[in-house]
Amino acid sequence: MKIAVVTDAWKPQVNGVVRSLERTRSELTQMGHTVEVVHPGLFKSFPCPTYPEILLAWNAPAALPRIMRNLAADAVHVATEGPLGWTARHWCLSRGIPFTTSFHTRFPEYVQARTGLPVGPGYALFRRFHNRGRCTMVATPSLRKELDERGFRHLAIWSRGVDTELFRPQPKTAMDFPRPIFLYFGRVAVEKNLEAFLDLDLPGSKVVIGAGPALEMLKARYAGAHFLGEKVGEDLARHVAAADVFVFPSRTDTFGLVLLEALACGIPVAALPVTGPVDVLVQGVTGFLDEDLGRAARAALALSPEACRQAAQAQTWRACAQQFLGNLAR
Repeated sequence: MKIAVVTDAWKPQVNGVVRSLERTRSELTQMGHTVEVVHPGLFKSFPCPTYPEILLAWNAPAALPRIMRNLAADAVHVATEGPLGWTARHWCLSRGIPFTTSFHTRFPEYVQARTGLPVGPGYALFRRFHNRGRCTMVATPSLRKELDERGFRHLAIWSRGVDTELFRPQPKTAMDFPRPIFLYFGRVAVEKNLEAFLDLDLPGSKVVIGAGPALEMLKARYAGAHFLGEKVGEDLARHVAAADVFVFPSRTDTFGLVLLEALACGIPVAALPVTGPVDVLVQGVTGFLDEDLGRAARAALALSPEACRQAAQAQTWRACAQQFLGNLAR
């Protein structure tokens, strides 16, 4: 099958959306399918306000129809709700071409965090975007339930996996800070709720790995924490494996690939009882979920690294790609 994936999020961005699409494409290719990605790098673009590293295509209406005609794909998946996503949706609808979508990011909450605007209008816009597709893929059962209650239709699960060869238990030598080491890694942005982690009264050290628009502000405000900047690949995996607990303070992530990556390194997780963590973690086995994040972080210190690793090994990207393929068939 020849599959066209239209996405406003693509390399060189480093985030869960890009990694999910990359790994799914890789698995589908190994299964014998062809996956063509239509991304902002193929268009004239401009930096997204407040996220300059994200490029948005501005000439999509003029250029995308030609690209889609030339691809002549058997299936079209619209992955994001940006300029490319809306243009691809319109192109498919105007020609009677079936398409699927996926809900990755809580943009209504992100806008609210930055502007104070209510989330209602944003979700109304997103319902309009997704409900015309044959299927909207979501990462977790709890997100499916939430979106169903918000009026989204044709919802199906497309889960996530982890590279257990890269993310694995290793000697705890990459970070020489007082222990226990409580780690956050991921994007450093206001919607990640990092203050809830950095404000905690915890023993040992608090470490943040990642880059983003809130980094300099947080470094200035929390001089006692260690900010190591962005790390990737083997360097990131070594640092994750050197932690004692991964603290995930986000209330807005729809899954959180970093949860699986921490578990694969044998690192238990402390998180809030919200969508994503409630689907990924087993309470008292691979993590602790508590509205008191500090209590969860201290309790997670006692959990078994072997149980965390074992749980992550069951989450394969091949199974996720097969889910994706089955949803296209719907």
